Amino acid sequence: MASSNFSAAVSAWVEKTKRRMEDVVHTSSRLLAEAVVEGTPDDGGALAQSFRVSGSAIPVLRAGASPDPASAGSFGFDAAPVNLAILGVPLGGMIYMGFTAPYAAAVEFGNEGKAGAGMVRLAAQRWSDIVEQAVRETA
Repeated sequence: MASSNFSAAVSAWVEKTKRRMEDVVHTSSRLLAEAVVEGTPDDGGALAQSFRVSGSAIPVLRAGASPDPASAGSFGFDAAPVNLAILGVPLGGMIYMGFTAPYAAAVEFGNEGKAGAGMVRLAAQRWSDIVEQAVRETA
């Protein structure tokens, strides 16, 4: 009887720990995406609007793509697509993030003598802090 209770307690702890790890991964991914978008220069919101998150493939650059002019300048970070994209990603799975606007690399690294914004690199440098924040948020 005691062995059965112990086994059940261990199984419950394992499931709770797995759910918490998934929560930390999902929250960390959302916070990272948020940091990238917040660090993206405001060019009317076009570049930020091209930011995508996927659990299945790297976001593809779309040459000649332009955002909806009606939404220009009104972009705000929406965590819902990020959360939906990562929802089915199992622990150890890949979560892809990137911009679909073809000029994203020029903004990130700089171009024609203009310094880069480094929105992706700066967010990535904060990864440890982002994970610590996610651990606190999911506690």
